Amino acid sequence: MKREVKVTSDGSKTLFINELNEGYHSHHGALQEAKHVFIDNGLKLVNDYEINILELGFGTGLNVLVTIDEFLKTDKNHKINFYTLEKYPITEAEIKELDYSDLFSNSELQEMYLKIHESDWEVPVEILPNFSLQKIQVDFHALPSVEIPKINLVYYDCFGARVQPDLWEESLFASVAEKMSEGGLLTTYSSKGSVRRILKALDFEVEKKAGPPGKREMLIAWKNSLTKK
Repeated sequence: MKREVKVTSDGSKTLFINELNEGYHSHHGALQEAKHVFIDNGLKLVNDYEINILELGFGTGLNVLVTIDEFLKTDKNHKINFYTLEKYPITEAEIKELDYSDLFSNSELQEMYLKIHESDWEVPVEILPNFSLQKIQVDFHALPSVEIPKINLVYYDCFGARVQPDLWEESLFASVAEKMSEGGLLTTYSSKGSVRRILKALDFEVEKKAGPPGKREMLIAWKNSLTKK
């Protein structure tokens, strides 16, 4: 399917698939959506020294980049291992046209943007000290066969249920839950009632949060409420 680059309302770019009438990010702002959903309501809520992150899916690499940005703002006295799944990697031309490095004043981010895309697939790569990235080219439904350590934080960033309803059904959420540690956190831009019910059935404590610009609500969910951090 053909993808085109579009500028969102906050000036950051995203990819859009005309055939599906679906974007990789909100048209209200790709960057502010990524920061709100996955940093403010994800990474900042997890206090483990070593954090294993699972992302579904890698897409444009923006979620990895905002995670590195936040990591660089801390005392770096912790470690992040980032595992990201993607079946259809974007092209070199798309990477250049998205030009996410221009969104950050930190010169290190400009270098990291290219590094995360140029790093090899299927193997862990040290992007910077105490931050490793492993890109895995696989269908999300193959997650049970993917060998990764127990996950503390999940970025659930699949395409919307309108275009890929199978990614929002119990079977995939159950596979994700199996990969998570007790007390682990899942964060997603979705606020669908069906998603909330599925997560509760899988023994998550679900919380509604204010959504990013253009969206009223989103969800976070802690696996096993008795071990919530």
